[in-house]
Amino acid sequence: MGRLKLGPKCRHAAGDALPPHQPRSPAGLTLLITFYEDRNFGGRSYDCSSDCSDLSSYLSHCYSCRVHSGCFMLYDRPNYMGNQYFVKRGEYPDCMSMGMSDWFRSCRSYRMRIYERENFGGQMMKMMDGSLPLMTDDCDSFMDRYRWSNCMSCHAMDGHWLMYEQPHYRGRMRYFWPGEYRSFDGMKFMSMRRIMDSWY
Repeated sequence: MGRLKLGPKCRHAAGDALPPHQPRSPAGLTLLITFYEDRNFGGRSYDCSSDCSDLSSYLSHCYSCRVHSGCFMLYDRPNYMGNQYFVKRGEYPDCMSMGMSDWFRSCRSYRMRIYERENFGGQMMKMMDGSLPLMTDDCDSFMDRYRWSNCMSCHAMDGHWLMYEQPHYRGRMRYFWPGEYRSFDGMKFMSMRRIMDSWY
């Protein structure tokens, strides 16, 4: 049976479970997770590439998942509550074996991790979609918000970003796309913002 498109970020499979290969994702998509109703990737499935506050809106229950790309935080309660478990690319055939007290109920997608020192050293902050008190998309001053004197490495999982040498998006800038950046070639950054489609 075919898929019913729910929007640009999600697809709902209304038939059997997906085959083990990665489903085709929209151009430029770097985050994709497939949830399955049953253990060992059985039953109906739901593909998602963004935050989902209540998976029961799409599946009657959810006991396994495959992360095709990106990183996610999974929760055993709706609205990002309860026990949580961090997942990256790989297969997770049974949520109970992961230490969850119930099946997957909600998930958040990681966008960016920034680090205080080179080679992912020092303190680390995680950027997720609208997840306070973690980072939101823009930060006009690392010093004011996190008491950091600078940012010297990062891991971008999704999206495109600009970092600036000075607070409030001033000074020299550098462009980042999905990838790992263990050093900035001597540059240190004090503010950052995500490049949005609405800019164009």
